[in-house]
Amino acid sequence: MTTFIIRRLILLLPVLLGITFITFALARLLPGDPCFAVMGEKATVAQCAEYRQRQGLNDPIPIQFVHYLNDIAHADFGQSLRNNRQVTDIVLERLPMTLEVTIGAIFFSTTFGILLGIVSAVKRNSIIDVFTMIIANMGVSMPVFWLGLVLAYLFALTFKGTPLWIPPSGRLSSGVTIPSLMETFNLQNLSGPMLALVTFGSNSVIFNALITGNFVVLKDALWHLILPCVAVGTIPLSIIARMTRSSLLEVLGQDYIRTARAKGLIERVVIYKHALRNALLPIVTIIGLSIGGLLSGAPLTETVFSLPGIGTQLVTAILSRDYSVVQAFTVIIAFIFVTINLIVDLSYAFLDPRIRLQ
Repeated sequence: MTTFIIRRLILLLPVLLGITFITFALARLLPGDPCFAVMGEKATVAQCAEYRQRQGLNDPIPIQFVHYLNDIAHADFGQSLRNNRQVTDIVLERLPMTLEVTIGAIFFSTTFGILLGIVSAVKRNSIIDVFTMIIANMGVSMPVFWLGLVLAYLFALTFKGTPLWIPPSGRLSSGVTIPSLMETFNLQNLSGPMLALVTFGSNSVIFNALITGNFVVLKDALWHLILPCVAVGTIPLSIIARMTRSSLLEVLGQDYIRTARAKGLIERVVIYKHALRNALLPIVTIIGLSIGGLLSGAPLTETVFSLPGIGTQLVTAILSRDYSVVQAFTVIIAFIFVTINLIVDLSYAFLDPRIRLQ
């Protein structure tokens, strides 16, 4: 197991290096000039030449890439070409929101997806099975942005003033604020990685509220996450439900399941202890892939629900040729994604002892 983990961690480096270089090169090969995107169409040739020289954009791409790797080695993602802010500050500001939505959406899709898949498999070919699969097919077919608009419309107008009302947009209700962790715990003297970590925790409203014990803000933040998580998590939920059903049906036809029933075990034990655990391998794989997809952000969903996440920032950075921001988010998302894949691979040996990771 230890050898496997070490080997995967070593292989992680060329993967991240390849992703970083491809993103770095493509961002600079795309048509368009960042000078005009930042300074406007009225920028003169002399202004653009000075701007490119100042930003190091006149150097060959390999030279620029070497400089960029050197900056990353010092935990510096550079400066945004668009608004002259440190990219690290933008990441620490935007990433917590996307992580909150991703965790909420995965919790929603995994919980209800596996539950619906189990019910559908156990009640195979029944009305419940047909109805569940119809709902799953509808969930896969609905575009995320359309579902987000429908949910926002229903809860902004139709259900307004009723017990079913849920906040249709925003991160917190008007007038609800939460102080930063640095102010709460008097941590203004921090610097370096500890400062970045505290800033990240401060920008995560849920984590901040939990640490400070502000349960009023925690409730309000969770209440505002319901609709975005449902909108983003519906497609993964449908895929997980269908995968759970097919995988569980395959396992339920095995000889050892018939033996367990013949021994007199109650059906609940047969399903959850013997069948489901062996059916979880493909389900875990789907969950891992879904997390990677959600981490890249959902620009339209974030726009519909007015959430300051990665998706809208990435779109803005791409349109304005803000190379530093695009590269930083790509590297961070890729790192999280390959780490999740490693965790998924390790979970195989836990779920099925017959698998030995060599």
